[in-house]
Amino acid sequence: MPPEHITWSPSPADKEQPRQVRRILSLFRPYRGRLAIVGLLVGAASLVSVATPFLLKAILDTAIPQGRTGLLSLLALGMILSAVLSGVFGVLQTLISTTVGQRVMHDLRTAVYGRLQRMSLAFFTRTRTGEVQSRIANDIGGMQATVTSTATSLVSNLTSVIATIVAMIALDWRLTVVSLLLLPVFVWISRRVGNERKRITTQRQKQMAAMAATVTESLSVSGILLGRTMGRSDSLTKSFADESEGLVDLEVRSNMAGRWRMSVIGIVMAAMPAFIYWTAGVALQLGGPTISIGTLVAFVSLQQGLFRPTVSLLSTGVQIQTSLALFQRIFEYLDLPIDITEPERPVHLDQVKGEIRFEDVEFRYDDKGAPILDAIDITVPAGGSLAVVGPTGSGKSTLSYLVPRLYDVTGGRVTLDGVDVRDLDFDTLARAVGVVSQETYLFHASVAENLRFAKPDATEEELHTAARAAQIHDHIAALPDGYDTVVGERGHRFSGGEKQRLAIARTILRDPPVLVLDEASSALDTRTEHAVQEAIDSLSANRTTITIAHRLSTIRGADQIVVLDAGRAVERGTHEELLDQGGRYAALVHRDAQLEPTR
Repeated sequence: MPPEHITWSPSPADKEQPRQVRRILSLFRPYRGRLAIVGLLVGAASLVSVATPFLLKAILDTAIPQGRTGLLSLLALGMILSAVLSGVFGVLQTLISTTVGQRVMHDLRTAVYGRLQRMSLAFFTRTRTGEVQSRIANDIGGMQATVTSTATSLVSNLTSVIATIVAMIALDWRLTVVSLLLLPVFVWISRRVGNERKRITTQRQKQMAAMAATVTESLSVSGILLGRTMGRSDSLTKSFADESEGLVDLEVRSNMAGRWRMSVIGIVMAAMPAFIYWTAGVALQLGGPTISIGTLVAFVSLQQGLFRPTVSLLSTGVQIQTSLALFQRIFEYLDLPIDITEPERPVHLDQVKGEIRFEDVEFRYDDKGAPILDAIDITVPAGGSLAVVGPTGSGKSTLSYLVPRLYDVTGGRVTLDGVDVRDLDFDTLARAVGVVSQETYLFHASVAENLRFAKPDATEEELHTAARAAQIHDHIAALPDGYDTVVGERGHRFSGGEKQRLAIARTILRDPPVLVLDEASSALDTRTEHAVQEAIDSLSANRTTITIAHRLSTIRGADQIVVLDAGRAVERGTHEELLDQGGRYAALVHRDAQLEPTR
């Protein structure tokens, strides 16, 4: 079964929406200078477009009836110039607004990624990888239209609507009142549609996240191997098809939500010119005020110009409502509490000797859970070696992860050279502690790039030296592309032992004064294990080494061995001392001796 993933319950929309809108607007604050230019272009384009009906009125009421050819030519040229200027302003406006929108999306992606980089290891053990990827890819990608064009469209259409209404009033205020009677109803309908689409969008994005998680897990190399060997390929395909089917229904509902209501708005607006002509004609027959042909045509032209931005404005409102659901999911990640933080005034160590102390250490995953570690007191002198053994689930790996702050203690403290690791700056801690875990991870890149992840400026000679120390250089050199060989997804072109040795070489290249080896030789056969152990032993000279091991043959030479059971240190001493005690360590050694012939 996949790991349990985190879910959040959104806050009530009525309370959260104003704050959320303010937060969205704050994303654009760094680009307010460019947005001001967009505003000027929008205003200029609106004024130019509004001028065209007045030019048309002058042509119909003055230039043509009076036979003034010069004036007619000038007015016609003005209409052409108006169209040209509107096009130029529109292109510039689109360029600037799209650039701003893409920068905002970049800022959001970077902020979410950076936030996740600072989360504790516990977060990733509880969250499906596909869920995280969906937030960054699908949710932020789904906001592209909003941040690149919707904001500009909102300003542009709003400006056009205001300018057009003012111009319509200037032509005839009575016809303007008739034209705007239904506008409040249209606004109410669009808000209803927007709220409906927002709800559907929230469901759709959750469904997309679930589908992305399924793809990530089942189509990885490990997932394919598991599915094939367990005969579950057809079952996985059916499961994916069911999730995709659910997405189809949500996509259809999202696109059709309010479609009929918005169509009615469009039909009514399209029919309004006929209603205006009819109103003007009836008013004339009933002895009302005379409206010139030029005024009537110019007014209808303005009205048509009003309908386009009004419908667009209403649609934009719906789009914004829909996008609020996406923003909400992104803000949920940005608001995740960071458990492991750097203090305001962190301690920086230029030289690290490597003394490690566990002082009355307690650790639990949550306040209500039982302690994973309890009352641990261990001192590892600089350059010394500590081995931690015990049954599965005794807290061995958790203990080692407290040193590089992959987890933080919930009681007591862990110190490096007398300084609480929580008081150190991250750079000092990263340089001081190197970790080789039982979960070896390699990027889909070349061998050299994987090694240089530890030291980007490493020379070829340094790569070779580290690989030789890890007993992997000869194998790499024998490959057709040598150190340029691509290791494949998660390193699947290499055996388990080869991947483990590459991981050891990567840590060696970093040259940390403290080594944490979390069952680093668990994937190695006996012969390779012996060769790697010799390399580790030589490199451990003058380094503090903490080794977590199931194979006791790898830790017999440790200065100190601690036996954990149910999170407590039940025995400690050297290999010989613990054997003489005849306790749990002696029983583990006896177990290993019995298993040795079967290896």
